[in-house]
Amino acid sequence: MDVEGMVPAAAAAAVANGLGSAEPSPAPISAEQLDVEAYAAQYTGRTRLGRLLFIAERCGVEAVELEALRMAYDEIKRGEDTMFHRDVALKIKDRLGPCYLLDQAWADSVNRRAEHRKEKLESELNGYRTNLIKESIRMGYNDIGDFFYAHGHLSDAFKSYIRTRDYCTTSKHIVQMCMNVILVSIELGQFPHVSNYVSKAEQTPHTLEPIIVAKLRAAAGLAYLATKKYKLAARKFVETGPELGSNYSEVIAPQDVAVYGALCALASFDRSDLKSKVIDNINFRNFLELMPEVRELVNDFYSSRYGSCLEHLEKLKPNLLLDIHLHEHVETLYMDIRHKAIIQYTLPFISVDLNTMAAAFKTSVSMLEKELAALITENKIQARIDSHNKILYARHADQRNTTFQRVLQTGNEFERDVKSLLLRANLIKHDFNQKAGQRKM
Repeated sequence: MDVEGMVPAAAAAAVANGLGSAEPSPAPISAEQLDVEAYAAQYTGRTRLGRLLFIAERCGVEAVELEALRMAYDEIKRGEDTMFHRDVALKIKDRLGPCYLLDQAWADSVNRRAEHRKEKLESELNGYRTNLIKESIRMGYNDIGDFFYAHGHLSDAFKSYIRTRDYCTTSKHIVQMCMNVILVSIELGQFPHVSNYVSKAEQTPHTLEPIIVAKLRAAAGLAYLATKKYKLAARKFVETGPELGSNYSEVIAPQDVAVYGALCALASFDRSDLKSKVIDNINFRNFLELMPEVRELVNDFYSSRYGSCLEHLEKLKPNLLLDIHLHEHVETLYMDIRHKAIIQYTLPFISVDLNTMAAAFKTSVSMLEKELAALITENKIQARIDSHNKILYARHADQRNTTFQRVLQTGNEFERDVKSLLLRANLIKHDFNQKAGQRKM
């Protein structure tokens, strides 16, 4: 049995129509500043539908919800996924008029054509297998995988793409198989498969095309993001080449690369990495130019303008909470970025006035005091708080004591080395060294 080809039925059912997890939606999110049409235009294929439905479920604004559902309905009618059509029509609930009801006649017609098409593809594949033509068998499985993917049967598409592996005869075939598996795995939320097949594609003996490399790095970044490995995700996103452009719109937009990469970098990189890998990275700068507000918040953070940086983050937050990949990481990333900003703010000073610091971070002194106390407890800041005078005092190491300890250690090491030299000299003096025996002929 092919273990990699097994996809949990529950996961497949949960995301077969791009609906994500079956968990109840959180509290409604304001999305009045989101231009749904412009946002959806960045994507193609199933990811556009999945993102539109995600916005409809999470936005909490009926006008935005109906706009997203209307666009999803129109997009579905141009495809062949009748299950998706049924789900969207049920969510609309007659709120968009008679033109946006469940079109049973269209669904029946598509299903009939699909059944005929499936029989034809399976018949052709059986013929190829009988004739033992590897290339034809590979293409047959690919065609069946494409068919299942178009009709929303993602688990079956995954298995069909996996089966082409045994019939790949060139590096190009292996890369194509990996890219197909990665695409379906992202739709299914099976990110361990994504990481696995990214590695397999990168290990092919021939040099990959730059656009393939860019796609693989973006996919790897999504996999690391999903598993909350933010530093690794940041590295993959900032290494993504400009060749990506809009060529991977069935998975990710270049604007997403900028946002995901910048937030993960701010949360996990130190200052030197942030400077070299993000700000001075010419390739990643091309992505940041597409999102000026993200570029500004990165520059503000590096320039220690933390108040301005956090303001930019708060403005972006409503839209980020409507992102299908980023929404569950927003709070964690924001907290990590804020804590890093607080730590960097306090680092150069012996003492800090909490009132001044609170003004810089645009928060109250009491809230700032609680945050500082938590960071001190976690040993992330070496300091103590004077709650009466509202001053933070840095707890620097005793330099005098440290110097004495270092001198004593150096003296002990010197004494040990001298004793070793004297012992060696005495052994040589008294001829206690072992001589090599003469070689016998």
